[in-house]
Amino acid sequence: MRIVESTGRDDVATVYIADLGDGRLVEFVESVQPPVPREKKWVLIVSVLLGCPVGCPICDAGEGYRGRLTEEDLFAQIDFLIRKRYPTGAVPAEKFKIQFARMGEPAFNPSVLDVIETLPTRYDAPGFLPSVSTIAPRGCDAFFERLRELKERAFQGGRFQLQFSIHTTDPGVRERMIPTAKWRFEEIAAYGERFFAPGDRKIVLNFALADGVPIEAGPLSDHFDPKRFLVKVTPLNPTYRASASGLTSFIDPLDPAKEYDALRAIEEAGFEVIVSIGEVEENHIGSNCGQYVSRHLLATTSGQARARNGYSYWESSSPPPTT
Repeated sequence: MRIVESTGRDDVATVYIADLGDGRLVEFVESVQPPVPREKKWVLIVSVLLGCPVGCPICDAGEGYRGRLTEEDLFAQIDFLIRKRYPTGAVPAEKFKIQFARMGEPAFNPSVLDVIETLPTRYDAPGFLPSVSTIAPRGCDAFFERLRELKERAFQGGRFQLQFSIHTTDPGVRERMIPTAKWRFEEIAAYGERFFAPGDRKIVLNFALADGVPIEAGPLSDHFDPKRFLVKVTPLNPTYRASASGLTSFIDPLDPAKEYDALRAIEEAGFEVIVSIGEVEENHIGSNCGQYVSRHLLATTSGQARARNGYSYWESSSPPPTT
């Protein structure tokens, strides 16, 4: 694997673009959460596919799908990030979260589960917290069943994070936001009932919420148990696809204190609601959305216009490191 570009800040987040060979480019990220030190919390975000076949109108990863990454490809990303910081493979972070969410839908790639199962024997990382973020695509029942069994066997007691990205409570709008066959809300809820055990982290219902897209308490209460599910709302990232689709963020990342009536109604229905904005600098770096940096490089080198209100920070590594 050869690192061809990087962008970011060491004290916030760094995005790496790597060539896995034959021009297969992936993005992956390491980040911290100031003022929390890296020894307390360190987050890696790795790609699981080469692009993504879904083509969501908010994500730049949906252009040019080229298939699954192998277990070796997944570990190449993780190995680079760990060995860069901790050459012995001993990761001291109390919370060492790896999100299988940078680029591609993890349920389309069984190697994700192979990596999660094998990783604790590969590194000395007692704080390892796997995080799987999924749109719940239909036809992946074997993946989800093995995921549930793996969590029960090896990651009980709050040591696993599962997130369903649903983006709206309106089924018709959800079809446009996630244009592929997927589980209905009642199917997600039924799986959650089987997945969740006492002591687990609540299952996250994630909304990367666009302005004007419905989010209502009623459909959530009709299907999901607040004892097992929580609601997380994030800003819509300023990607090229979102810009081309005319979508802007419902959440204002520059005003973390702002209150939203729709979210208050969900809290009143008994749900824990998290508005997850993170560091504003991550919006400048482009570390929080799959394949934005690669898409930005393509636009820059081809003379295309930048995404409207897109990320503004860019710094290349020189010379690029290799592994």
